[in-house]
Amino acid sequence: MSARQELLNLATGSLGKPGTLRGIDPARARPAAVLILFGTLDNRPARFHAEAVSDDLDLLLVLRSGALNDHPGQVAFPGGRIDDDDDGPVAAALREAREETGVDTTGIEVLGQLPHSGLPISNFLVTPVLAWWARQSPVTAVDQAESEHVFRVPVADLLDPAVRRSVVSHRNGVTWTTPAFLVKGVTVWGFTAMLLDALFNDLGWTIPWDDSRQIPPPL
Repeated sequence: MSARQELLNLATGSLGKPGTLRGIDPARARPAAVLILFGTLDNRPARFHAEAVSDDLDLLLVLRSGALNDHPGQVAFPGGRIDDDDDGPVAAALREAREETGVDTTGIEVLGQLPHSGLPISNFLVTPVLAWWARQSPVTAVDQAESEHVFRVPVADLLDPAVRRSVVSHRNGVTWTTPAFLVKGVTVWGFTAMLLDALFNDLGWTIPWDDSRQIPPPL
């Protein structure tokens, strides 16, 4: 089965499933959406070979500006707050991706929405939009005030157990542990890494890794 079909099956199977509020009040939370965009567009295949995916399957990520109020300097999916004039999470995710990366959204096939996830630290209720990059277009950091860098990372390299870590952070007397991925010279951690970890688990792509290998937050 192709990766696109597996992703489509996951999105279809997620219809109607409840989301995770994670300690936020949905009535007070800020609605947001992110675009999880997969494709087989990179001519530089993965360094690590994973049986579950092809070496050329990749994923679009952005490095957020360190000047932002919410999650500065973190690696994230393209996305942001759902504006009043957005026609729902899909429209918001596509708009934000276009504004942040310059991607031609007419070449993107939306596969579906995944259950929403609460992000207490910034009071967002996030809807992940799963998509397939059907027709390639150039991407770049359109606005340095928003994104410092835009890049694609091979999915197989994210699945490599050697790059997996657990980030342990302490906030307001509470200890938080989240998964992390060390790829492309950056650390993918926090909310984005949690979404990726859950997504790979749901798809059956995860390769067992040692979660006792702990690191502090990179920021």
